[in-house]
Amino acid sequence: MTGNEDADGSWQLRADMALAAAAAADRLITYAELADAAGISGQYRIHRLTVWLEARLESEVGSGAPMLSARVISRSRGGLPAPGFFMKCGELGIYDGPPDGPQAYAFHLNCIR
Repeated sequence: MTGNEDADGSWQLRADMALAAAAAADRLITYAELADAAGISGQYRIHRLTVWLEARLESEVGSGAPMLSARVISRSRGGLPAPGFFMKCGELGIYDGPPDGPQAYAFHLNCIR
């Protein structure tokens, strides 16, 4: 990936479109699937995606918009987002619990409804 791909915002636009499509189809998408759909390549692509998702989550919560960022899940966590999602939600004051287990599943389900 070149630096220009980050600078011009094109992958972020494609990621937004993929999230909107996932929401419209009422489905979840993995971090890797979203990175692929957005065309993010190169080293640290998932990290770049998660930084963007955390900023998006802040914006969604701040504006009261649907939490499309909650539709992104980890392939290895049984349908849950990565722990960072729950930590960010804690920082935003909307979740006070562990990043896994029944409380996390219930919170996540509520976020995607």
